[in-house]
Amino acid sequence: MNQFEAVITYFGSKSELAKELGISRPAVARWKDYIPRGRAYQIEVLTKGKFKAKDLTYQRGGRNG
Repeated sequence: MNQFEAVITYFGSKSELAKELGISRPAVARWKDYIPRGRAYQIEVLTKGKFKAKDLTYQRGGRNG
């Protein structure tokens, strides 16, 4: 299970994750296995650090997201 799948499991579903973030479910569905940096920080806060933002984003061109 990758980090994206682990986050979905933690929240219960993509719909629940979207609800917690205040965005639409289709927005979450478009992420595939990449969580945008700003959303990753929100997830870190919502999960009280269980998931770290730096672990939820990937390196692109030498910089995060």
